Formats: sequence, C-alpha cells, structure tokens
Amino acid sequence: MDDLLQRLRHFHTDFFPQHQSRFQSLVTDGQHPTTLFIGCSDSRLVPYLLTGAGPGELFIVRNVGALVPPYDGLHGLHGTAAAIEFAMLNLKVSRIVVCGHSHCGAMKALYEEVPAEAKNLRAWLDLAREAALPVQVTPEALCRTEQRAVVLQLERLMDYPMVRERVEKREVTLHGWHYVIEDGEVHVFDVQTGQFLPASQSEHSGTGPYQDAPQDAPPDEQSIFNEIDARWGGR
Repeated sequence: MDDLLQRLRHFHTDFFPQHQSRFQSLVTDGQHPTTLFIGCSDSRLVPYLLTGAGPGELFIVRNVGALVPPYDGLHGLHGTAAAIEFAMLNLKVSRIVVCGHSHCGAMKALYEEVPAEAKNLRAWLDLAREAALPVQVTPEALCRTEQRAVVLQLERLMDYPMVRERVEKREVTLHGWHYVIEDGEVHVFDVQTGQFLPASQSEHSGTGPYQDAPQDAPPDEQSIFNEIDARWGGR
C-alpha cells in the first residue's frame, strides 16, 4: 500500500470522525474565514501549524515566493489575483497575511541563473525583482531580500481597489510575516519602525499600510517599501 493512500484512509477513519460536526456546519452554513493567507509554496511552511487554525478559518493562497501579481498586469488570468478578489468581495475577510520564510528558494533564485526552459518561473520571479539587493548573496542578504519581498507584496496589494478601499476604511488589516524555519518563530512587520519583530516580542501580529503608519508624509506619497529600506540604512 502506498503512503498517500494510507494517509487518506487515516484521515477518513481517525481524524474526520472527531471533527465531523465541524465539517458538516461548514457545508450547511458555508465557509466564513476571517483571514486570507498568501504564503510561499515551500513545503516547510505550514499555515495551519503556524496559526493554530482549523477548518474554515483560513482562505489560503500559495505560490512560489508568496508573491502578489499586479492588479491589471496579467490580463486577469491569474489564480492569485482571482483569489484576492474572491476573498475580499465574496468572503469579506478582515485580514490579509503575506508570509515569506527563511531559506526561500524563490528569493535565492533572484541572484542565480534560472534555466531557460523555466519561462513561467523566470517571468514570475520578476514580481520580486525589486526586492533583490545589488550584492553577492549571503545568508544576511537573503534574509533581508525575503523580508523586503514581503513588504513589496503588501504595497502591491494596495493597488487592488477592493483592498485599498477596505484598508482605508479600517475594515481590513494587512500583515507581513517572515517565518524563520530554524527558530520556529514568525517575525512580524511593524510599519512604524520599518522592522520585522519576533512574534514573541511584538505587541501586534503585524501592521501594514494605513494602520498606525508614520505621519511624516501623505499616504499616497509614502512607500513602506522605501521606508523599510531607509530604516535599514539604504541598500
């Protein structure tokens, strides 16, 4: 018997009976998740373990690098963009989390040659190109790139009209996370300091645009991506 079949049977005979009423209510009443979780496809990142969430609590979108495509840059033919719209307009989530992680292969690939036959991957990684640094890749530079990429996606989310409208009305909050696999801790972005703080030391689960943002510049002129760069001492 193959391993996947054993796991399927284990779910059906052991796990499901203990939670059957929950699944039934999710069918009867529908799903009402409060959080859209945009995470990297990396197998070491497990959203349900990080958040302690159960069935029906997270609307999850995963892709290479936890990237957000431009609102109108791919002619609407993209699953992540469609999921963002569905989460905002249909599910009416109140939080959006963008979660990157340490040792991210997508971020490392920004500094390496991508195989010629990987045309889709090459084009996709361009969405994170601005987060790359003009340096030789080192563990420190890779970590900083991973965090910069998270902040870049927070800003790109604000180009979605339905996101911007609800964020400005304080109906939705944006959260940037960087999961450090080897430490088992998520570092959350604080827009006030332009830094990622360990969750064990933070007073919040991350702040994004328009939530307690610095007031030294008008919102339309203020870039949290540039802010994080400045507070880290430039590139």
